[in-house]
Amino acid sequence: MLYDEIKKANVEAMKAKDSVARGIYSVLLNKIMLENIKKREKGEDIVDADIFNILQKTIKELAEESENYVKVGNKQEADKIKAQIKIVEKYLPKLLSKEEIQNIIHSLPDKSIPFVMKHFKANYNGQCDMRQVQEVLKLL
Repeated sequence: MLYDEIKKANVEAMKAKDSVARGIYSVLLNKIMLENIKKREKGEDIVDADIFNILQKTIKELAEESENYVKVGNKQEADKIKAQIKIVEKYLPKLLSKEEIQNIIHSLPDKSIPFVMKHFKANYNGQCDMRQVQEVLKLL
């Protein structure tokens, strides 16, 4: 499971005294634990798709934070955050390209927006950007 890989990488970062990696792994592990608590309250277990969503949200948050540091002229902190983004991206699956999304949509029996979005959310969660799916669908 992805959670175990992140925990193992956190331990390795501690051993290597890598404060940048250690910082982001701690954030990820805390977010995953909070999501796990929410899931257990509902009687569900956390799955890799949930962790992919957490990773994607974290990357977006880090990108915004990096932009803010660039705006105020703190290049050192911006570079540190970019390094953290690269660490998080290692755990994300390869995202589907526009062509792959288009081919999947063409293979579906119903091409209505609600059906297509539900299909991608159920079957390709974490493997595609839902905004990109919506853009491709609008072009068809």
